[in-house]
Amino acid sequence: MDNKTDKASLSPENVKKLNDLMKGMRFGTVTIIVQDGKIIQIDKTEKHRL
Repeated sequence: MDNKTDKASLSPENVKKLNDLMKGMRFGTVTIIVQDGKIIQIDKTEKHRL
């Protein structure tokens, strides 16, 4: 593997952040923004169905 692939892997810290974001979430999306092989932003959009 080259360095760029290694950098894009999920660290334990980022896995914890993703788990925390998804707790209690029933419908929605979690988007991971990657730049230069590093996670720079995580967006959560939650939908509430009626």
